Amino acid sequence: MSDILDRLADTIEARKGGDADASYVSGLLARGDDAILKKIGEEATETVMAAKDHDKLRIVGETADLWFHCLIMLAHYGLRPSDVLFELRRREGISGIDEKAARAASPRAKAERK
Repeated sequence: MSDILDRLADTIEARKGGDADASYVSGLLARGDDAILKKIGEEATETVMAAKDHDKLRIVGETADLWFHCLIMLAHYGLRPSDVLFELRRREGISGIDEKAARAASPRAKAERK
């Protein structure tokens, strides 16, 4: 699966700085943080609505849209799908409850609460 994510990431990377009129990805990247993050919010909402409707085909389609826009966001911030996959591998086998508790107890989390 990571091969398709890597190929999409490579395509997105190649569109950075491209002609915004000729490429949706180039245009979205050119518009910056707010446009990219707004699009992710829209796609996340559409994914939730598809799930609420129990529409499996729409769930798959909307999730694909959401993942694609997340790949654009990762590229915008200089990240790759492998960074996310590494984090998922790191968390594999760790209880979600334990992982969340460890994050809450971290020095960074404590500083953010102040």
